[in-house]
Amino acid sequence: MLTLATIKADPEYVISRLAVKGFDGREVIERILKADTERRSLQASTEADASRLKKLAASIGALMKEGNREEAEKVKAEVARIKEAQKEMQSRLDEAAAEMTNLLLGVPNLPNENVPEGKSEADNVVEKTGGEIPELGPDALPHWDLAKKYNLIDFETGVKVTGAGFPFYVGKGARLQRALIQFFLDEAWKAGYVEVEPPFVVNEASGYGTGQLPDKEGQMYHVTQDNLYLIPTAEVPVTNIYRDEILPGDSLPRKNCAYSPCWRREAGSYGKDVRGLNRLHQFDKVEIVRIEKPENSYAALEEMKDHVQGLLEKLGLPWHILRLCGGDLSFTSAITFDFEVYSAAQGRWLEVSSVSNFETYQANRLKCRYRDEEKKIRLCHTLNGSALALPRIVAALLENNQTPEGIIIPECLRKYTGFDIID
Repeated sequence: MLTLATIKADPEYVISRLAVKGFDGREVIERILKADTERRSLQASTEADASRLKKLAASIGALMKEGNREEAEKVKAEVARIKEAQKEMQSRLDEAAAEMTNLLLGVPNLPNENVPEGKSEADNVVEKTGGEIPELGPDALPHWDLAKKYNLIDFETGVKVTGAGFPFYVGKGARLQRALIQFFLDEAWKAGYVEVEPPFVVNEASGYGTGQLPDKEGQMYHVTQDNLYLIPTAEVPVTNIYRDEILPGDSLPRKNCAYSPCWRREAGSYGKDVRGLNRLHQFDKVEIVRIEKPENSYAALEEMKDHVQGLLEKLGLPWHILRLCGGDLSFTSAITFDFEVYSAAQGRWLEVSSVSNFETYQANRLKCRYRDEEKKIRLCHTLNGSALALPRIVAALLENNQTPEGIIIPECLRKYTGFDIID
């Protein structure tokens, strides 16, 4: 969440930047400032009472030594009265602090100055393009038909066993999934990311730490009996490794990668754009996460973009990078770059990765800090990216690499799949 210091330093600037995300922040910012004023007033009163209590307590002993019992009893009564008033004051102080925190949790991150203005994905800016779009013949099939033809993915049985958006991967389809996961993990390892295998469910504190909670869009699966959440991305458990931590400055950056299944309700998703693998409720992904000093985080962001680009180049897929506009930016992100690959049989671009810098927004919620060279404690910057999400990668690989003889496997995957072609 935004720091109170950021808001107090220039409320009008904060309101103007929030507007770039399409968020009208004037009322809530004013309420936060009002709650802070009340909290500070109550805090000052509490501290004044504590100081007075200390002096009164000291005077009781002196009065008793002087034999002035009557005056000492009066002071004792005053001490009791102040202590009782302090209980009420502390309760009001806790309420004011809780109100301010709840208000802060409802305010999005400020978009970086390099985020273009715009209201929707139509206003995103294509920053870079690479690869060649294949020319398929008139008999080319979309991936859902290829999956059925070669017995790679069983959507129907997934519907029977669980529901729509939970497919079975079969035979060479399952091997292709594992090959991609291992390839992505190996490439991350080569780039200096330390692999972790995280829990696939998290507690409420972890959801709040990375900004998935409060769940405004109803996208998380909630295990109500245990109050746990199925993760929508490995970003959540991996970033929460550093919750409530003060890291030595010389230990940064921290670079982690993780494979996990991911669960998203995708409420309200329907139509041709979600057919096949285009949008699932459960899917596999390899995530990269970095904890950085603020002065290094934007260089780290460029490294992460280069890493994802390199994966797509090795897979031989046509790709482009989008700089997201304010209106398409997530609640927690300061800046995001989406990678999309071209799906030749569908004739459309499919998102396969988002690489984001959250600056101090998540770190403030997480209390993820580091000690600098002057021994001062500062908030870290957090970053993450998909490297990569599998379903649409599989869709593009199947469609773009189809030939009359079968589906050609990219060279970089063959040592993992154990086969060169799906036929």
